[in-house]
Amino acid sequence: MTAQRLLVVDDEDTVRELLAATLRFAGFRVTSAATAREAIASATADPPDLVLLDVMLPDMDGFEVVRRLGPQRTPVLFLTARDRQADKVTGLSLGADDYVTKPFDLPELIARIRAILRRTSGQPGALLTVGPLTLDPEGHRVTRHGEPVRLSATEFRLLRHLMENAGRVVTKAQILDRVWRDDFGGDASIVDTYISYLRRKIDNEEPKQINTIHGVGYVMRAPQQ
Repeated sequence: MTAQRLLVVDDEDTVRELLAATLRFAGFRVTSAATAREAIASATADPPDLVLLDVMLPDMDGFEVVRRLGPQRTPVLFLTARDRQADKVTGLSLGADDYVTKPFDLPELIARIRAILRRTSGQPGALLTVGPLTLDPEGHRVTRHGEPVRLSATEFRLLRHLMENAGRVVTKAQILDRVWRDDFGGDASIVDTYISYLRRKIDNEEPKQINTIHGVGYVMRAPQQ
């Protein structure tokens, strides 16, 4: 299978080279750009599987790059020192798939990249399956052992996020960011509450699929894992 190709866009040589080297070591093909215009030209001529895009570029900001790439653009992960909430809201509102602020943890960044690629590189409507659970993103349906499971919209988003990251630990902060965005009233315990709801509906037999990693977060595993 051909390795997925990433476009790294950052005007800081050190950051760009570090990212490129790390991502190549992780198994990706990587091209890079130091300016917004280089990024647009590269992404237009030969669309990558994902763009890692800084907001602060010398010729125009990363938000404008996304606007110019248009609605059918390549998936984008903003990777920037701009950590204001307003900037994050702007980036996600433009359709970015994730927004990560510097300094960042490289293993977490790679996990986020892979999660985006899983969501965007498959065929439309591709099912997610982990053990006896199957989730249909397009049809908004969940089955367990072939039997339908009724979930609320939030429970569905949470289960989808866990299944997309099956086998990887996701932190409460990551869950809040991907499932609730900013709509959680500042109370991070909402994650524990909804995990409890999910467990009652889809994880009430042994071995458990949703596992708590104390002090870190949660991980979903197939029963045999």
